[in-house]
Amino acid sequence: MSNGSMIEIKADPNDPDDRDVTVGALEPARTQRRERLRGVQRAPTKKQVTLRLDPEVIDKFRATGRGWQARINDALKAAKV
Repeated sequence: MSNGSMIEIKADPNDPDDRDVTVGALEPARTQRRERLRGVQRAPTKKQVTLRLDPEVIDKFRATGRGWQARINDALKAAKV
């Protein structure tokens, strides 16, 4: 077991859809993810905050798909509060 690709990650016995996998088999997915990740913004245009919203509001926006957080931002701007 000197090769990292031979190290096996055992499946979660409580998850019927999970299966054993080797670390080497995960590498292509890790590489793709690194390529998709966005880098640090040179000049951030927005500020990160923590905001508590009703679950119904979050569910409704999430149901609209990707970009739901930007749509919340747009709705708040449109409210002119």
